[in-house]
Amino acid sequence: MKPALHTVTSASAFPAYVPSGNECELFDHAWRRRLPVLLKGPTGCGKTRFVAHMAARLGLPLHTVACHDDLTAADLTGRYLLRGGDTVWTDGPLTRAVREGGICYLDEVVEARKDVTVVLHPLTDDRRILPLERTGEELAAPNSFMLVVSYNPGYQTLLKALKPSTRQRFVAIEFGFLPPEQEIAVVSAESGLSPERVRPLVGLAGRLRALRGHDLEEGVSTRLVVYCASLIGAGTPIAEAVLAGMIEPLTDDAEVKAALLDVARAVIG
Repeated sequence: MKPALHTVTSASAFPAYVPSGNECELFDHAWRRRLPVLLKGPTGCGKTRFVAHMAARLGLPLHTVACHDDLTAADLTGRYLLRGGDTVWTDGPLTRAVREGGICYLDEVVEARKDVTVVLHPLTDDRRILPLERTGEELAAPNSFMLVVSYNPGYQTLLKALKPSTRQRFVAIEFGFLPPEQEIAVVSAESGLSPERVRPLVGLAGRLRALRGHDLEEGVSTRLVVYCASLIGAGTPIAEAVLAGMIEPLTDDAEVKAALLDVARAVIG
């Protein structure tokens, strides 16, 4: 399976982003010092949006790879393919980013196979090189190249965990959910729903996030709140929008779902 790849080459596409701390300054300093960056935080808290924002802000191409169980090192670096009867080497997204410069962002890197992290190691120390065994090349990353990876610590298991030897090769920035007033502003801007109508949705999200680790594996993401608000803005009744946008995505357990609906009724009415 090929990695999902999206490239932004123009700073005119400037994704909106609301900082919750000094993450923009930290990222900028890491970029200027040619340091790799690790972003960690729950699903839907803005990690991917942040990277897109910073790439546009710095005027850099962005190569995003959505990692998954079948993603191999060859998917990132490249492979020989048949074209018109000839065998031709084709660069993968990581190799293209090293050759051309820009940010290579590996989203949810722990989902990839173990050989992926091994191939990243030479790029995350003072060597900043990418050895390509199949072509015999050893690519030196230009000053314009930056490696960024992300993962959700809440999903880590013994089988899917980022080894200390890998974690300690990165500058790490932790992400969480925005304070309520900031989240209200973001959800309102993204969905088009007024802040007054968004406020109870953000309040409900906060209550549901407090259940994480008890009845829920993961709390309500800002993304889900935006979806819920968008449904309401489109004319969906609030109760139906909350069920479809904030409750159903969290669990399939009937008893847990009923308990979450009780919380929703108590908060929203």
